[in-house]
Amino acid sequence: QVLLVESGGGLVQAGGSLRLSCAASGGTFRSYAMGWFRQAPGKERQFVATITWSGALTDYADSVKGRFTISRDNAKNTVYLQMNSLKPEDTAVYYCAAHAGAGVSYDRHEYDYWGQGTQVTVSS
Repeated sequence: QVLLVESGGGLVQAGGSLRLSCAASGGTFRSYAMGWFRQAPGKERQFVATITWSGALTDYADSVKGRFTISRDNAKNTVYLQMNSLKPEDTAVYYCAAHAGAGVSYDRHEYDYWGQGTQVTVSS
């Protein structure tokens, strides 16, 4: 069982930045590919970014490419999401998730463990 705890959300003005963190415990962190997803009110949870266990490969949703960066520190059992040039449409609850596979994954149904989420609100 892997426990994931997100932090770093908050209220920021458009154009600002936030860094989300997701701390993992209870499992072998480097065994998991990791992902970030987000869910806005009334909408389905959508893929944001993913990273392989080693950090060698990352990928992003088109809507965040060039603005968001996913990274991980396996020594600290933590994955990060650096969000720059934030827009009001980035407002959502952000979730980190762990996927027991070697490669990246874009499908939320393939993820085995989820955090509780952290709210990100971007004001215009």
